[in-house]
Amino acid sequence: MPQTFDIVVIGAGPGGYATALRAAELGLSVALVERDATLGGTCLNRGCIPSKALLTAAHAMHTAQWAPVTGLQVQVTGFDFGALRDYRMRAVDAMVKGLAGLVAHRGITVFRGQASLAGARQVTVTPSPGCEAVLRYIKAGVAEPVGDWMRLDAANVVLATGSRPRPLPGEPFRGALIDSTQALEQDTFPASAIIIGSGAIALEFASLWSQTGCEVTLLIRKDRVLSGWDRRTGMTLTRELKRAGVNVVTRSHVTAVDTGMNLGATVHYTREGEDGERHVYAQLVLAAVGRDPVTDFDWLAAAGVALDDRGFVVTDPRGRTSVPDVWAVGDITAGHALAHRAFEQGIVVAESIAGLDPRPVDETTVPQIVFSLPEAASVGLTMDQAKAREDLVGVGETVYPMMGNARMMMSDAAGSLSMVTGADSDDPDTQRVLGVHMVAPDASDLIVEAQQLVGNRVPLAQAARLIHPHPTFAEAMGEALLKADGRPLHTR
Repeated sequence: MPQTFDIVVIGAGPGGYATALRAAELGLSVALVERDATLGGTCLNRGCIPSKALLTAAHAMHTAQWAPVTGLQVQVTGFDFGALRDYRMRAVDAMVKGLAGLVAHRGITVFRGQASLAGARQVTVTPSPGCEAVLRYIKAGVAEPVGDWMRLDAANVVLATGSRPRPLPGEPFRGALIDSTQALEQDTFPASAIIIGSGAIALEFASLWSQTGCEVTLLIRKDRVLSGWDRRTGMTLTRELKRAGVNVVTRSHVTAVDTGMNLGATVHYTREGEDGERHVYAQLVLAAVGRDPVTDFDWLAAAGVALDDRGFVVTDPRGRTSVPDVWAVGDITAGHALAHRAFEQGIVVAESIAGLDPRPVDETTVPQIVFSLPEAASVGLTMDQAKAREDLVGVGETVYPMMGNARMMMSDAAGSLSMVTGADSDDPDTQRVLGVHMVAPDASDLIVEAQQLVGNRVPLAQAARLIHPHPTFAEAMGEALLKADGRPLHTR
């Protein structure tokens, strides 16, 4: 007999489990279907959490190396890779078990299996690879086999199947040419590595590996990393990566990767404005050129769910797809492929299904963060984007000299902070913060205040009156606000 739910969610990554948690909180009956053995998707198991655990170790090494400048004599002899692996796995295990407990506490039924749409309101679940039966979890940690297939009837179905690493054109992942998942599974750090890409994943691994003594070559297509971000931010981080010892090769175009029969790989590439082909060899080659939505299912096409030309599910601002009562969240929708965006999408979908009237996700208020050394963070519009908007007037940019901040001066890092301000054309006298873009040791935390100012459309004059404690990294935001408001205090 089929089981009936108000919502069946396909995929238990950030978007899927956020939908399930909020829907259950609102009193709806929820089933969460996940192919993998653990909940959390890429973020908890193969992305955000394990990578930040490793970066925490890299930060610790950086701090130890900087310590003699402060008068503290510290000697770093290397890594205990077994202990580091255990540390990484403990972090993942704690987050996964915590999520499973929360899901159970909310009364969400979890099915381990592969799901497919059998109709607009029907989901068929078959065993995951390597399993003989579909498993049902009504309580965390207690599995109940329910047969070799299961039918779930639902008033609403939410698609949250996530994304996968994108391979280089014509170069599938193989041997020493690896993706980010394989990079995180390495039990030791490579002696040399080539990283292809200029986004968050590429830059975090560049920082991690270079900090631990790896010889890193970073091949990027433009003149700076993060080429889609604010220009000053990208140029500052490019400079800092070079200062940290990363060999950044700009305006490069990969033509081939030879993995051969031996260990390691050779990357062939050309550079704009230069003749001939070049090559570089390393123990590992990480292709980090983006991620693709996992939407290449026959059942998705058969159900009539519309996709755009890049494979993303087409939705309205609240997550509705082209099929009634079928919704989509997370990396399978066009926009920033970020866990915190997926969380908010899940909340919006759950509340919409429950009959509430939530505000759709505003893409310009989604913070972007790179956990490099130093970190980079951005929210809102860049100067060019703001100037291109016809509904904005009086657009300007304020640059705060980050080395004027006492805490920045005390750290072994340079940085930048650009603040974009302007006014709505129908209210030209009220300036507000439109975007903030920064490089700083704690940029991932500093961007939170900027997101609040941008997202809540706080008038600039009001934001500039907020008191920032001294001396802190956050004080840089306060000084930038004062300068943008035409009354700088500790800067010109």
